[in-house]
Amino acid sequence: MSSLGKNIKAVRERRNLSQEELAQKLRMGAKRIEDYESGIQIPSNETLLKLSTVLDIPTSELLSESRS
Repeated sequence: MSSLGKNIKAVRERRNLSQEELAQKLRMGAKRIEDYESGIQIPSNETLLKLSTVLDIPTSELLSESRS
């Protein structure tokens, strides 16, 4: 799992959101969230901005290597 994927998952879980709930807020399929979290797929810049807005976290923190 990539650092970005770990960060997305950690923040999503802290916000008490399932992959399905996050996907619905982002207007995409839950499989894509699963792929982002596992590192199979990398979100586009536009999607990163949407993720940061929905999860209420700066994009720089999602991209951070040291986040756990």
